[in-house]
Amino acid sequence: MTISKMLLGAASLAMATGMAHAESHMADTSDMRIALSNNYAGNSWRQAMLQTWEETAEEAVAEGVVAAADAYTTSENQATEQAAQIQNLILQGYDAIVLNAASPTALNGAVKEACDAGVTVVSFDGIVTEPCAWRIAVDFAAMGREEVDYLASRLPEGGNLLEIRGLAGVFVDDEISKGIHQGVEEHDQFEIVGSVHGDWAQDVAQKAVAGILPSLPEIVGVVTQGGDGYGAAQAFEAAGRPTPLIVLGNRQDELQWWAEQRDANGYETLSLSIAPGVASLAFWVSQQILAGEEVPKDLTVPFLKITQDTLDEALETTPEGSVANVVYTLEDAKEVIAEAK
Repeated sequence: MTISKMLLGAASLAMATGMAHAESHMADTSDMRIALSNNYAGNSWRQAMLQTWEETAEEAVAEGVVAAADAYTTSENQATEQAAQIQNLILQGYDAIVLNAASPTALNGAVKEACDAGVTVVSFDGIVTEPCAWRIAVDFAAMGREEVDYLASRLPEGGNLLEIRGLAGVFVDDEISKGIHQGVEEHDQFEIVGSVHGDWAQDVAQKAVAGILPSLPEIVGVVTQGGDGYGAAQAFEAAGRPTPLIVLGNRQDELQWWAEQRDANGYETLSLSIAPGVASLAFWVSQQILAGEEVPKDLTVPFLKITQDTLDEALETTPEGSVANVVYTLEDAKEVIAEAK
């Protein structure tokens, strides 16, 4: 087992080196199989992400670009379970594993095993720090800072903020929160007086905010991570408290609520998130690596931002219950790769 794995690793290494030299003719990936390992599916962003993956994969398989591109989601957001899933995908002989990781570090052992077995690992959104893997992310810390910059431009007097965090343990949650706290250090007229985890899901966020609100002073702004803004608004309304300035995260129910508030009382805010379509970018990046393209290990994509001016347009193109999205093609992936070189 180990010997054949080592041979496999050596063979694919030789192949990869050979390919790098023969850039003029890319390798054929039509007999190769790619797997998506995903740690969580319990919110609209993840559903849209999985749907984008499915649509991209179906098309690529139909066109003979790859032989298979299967999606696997763990039942619990547990790194141990996802590590076992990755080991299973190695045994199933996948050529590449695209990964939305439960933890930036706890999966590194399993990721290293995959690399040693000659499997290409591309992490996105929830990325991993293992050097053999590729990473595709937005600058989540910058997203957090931008939220506070926006609040400072709208509420120069400052005041108390409520922070709604995402899924505990995931890279994305740590980074956005880090950026928010950096923003508050810079704009010290604001103070974060409460923090809850909303798991990027409206129902979870609503319960968490409802639970903490009675103990909080007046709140002027809510800093979020996406998938939690509408739930927060509902909780404030149920508590009979004035609606603060809530930064939103591109979910259709949030955008719908924003449009209704805007029409009723001129409510104005900002909405920003990573597009779930980054899954399609991760698919094409892994395909390009398998084809022998030299791809830098770290790729950054811009976050998707919706303003008062683009709200109606975004709402029109976002299906009910989903998230504002951008889907990436092979051409887009080649462009992102070229820009990173």
